[in-house]
Amino acid sequence: MTIKYLFLVSKQAKIRLVKWYTTLSHKEKAQTMKEVSQLVLSRKPKQCNFIEHRDTKVVYRKYASLYFVAGIGLDDNELLTLEIIHRYVEVLDRFFGNVCELDLIFQFQKAYFILDEMIMAGELQESSKKIVLRAIAQQDETEAVENSERGWGNVNLEGVARTA
Repeated sequence: MTIKYLFLVSKQAKIRLVKWYTTLSHKEKAQTMKEVSQLVLSRKPKQCNFIEHRDTKVVYRKYASLYFVAGIGLDDNELLTLEIIHRYVEVLDRFFGNVCELDLIFQFQKAYFILDEMIMAGELQESSKKIVLRAIAQQDETEAVENSERGWGNVNLEGVARTA
């Protein structure tokens, strides 16, 4: 099973996180995100969470005010994709402690780190929440050590562009 793309979109059609696992031009990516977002946001809550769009199957799930949307191949398993989305949300929830849209806006790099620990090249690499959270904790420790070596101490640099 290969995931072609995964993105998070708010009810106001704002893209909050995007990860592509296939090569497309910038124009094609923008067009796909726009079309898929419109399709997903226009659907009623009781409708099926699977849509066919061009050469992909779109699988989505709504959590609070965010839609988690994944594009997969036509022959791939939709239910497995829903489970991957749910697992990602569970890990985000554990890491942030009741995750909300603002967590993903202001600490987007952590959301990407978690996604990268779970999915690589469109394939699920790690399904264990404990292992993913342990890897993220190790990254945080490494970052804290590097910050202290630079003399930054316990400065909170979440969401701030850094140059070193």
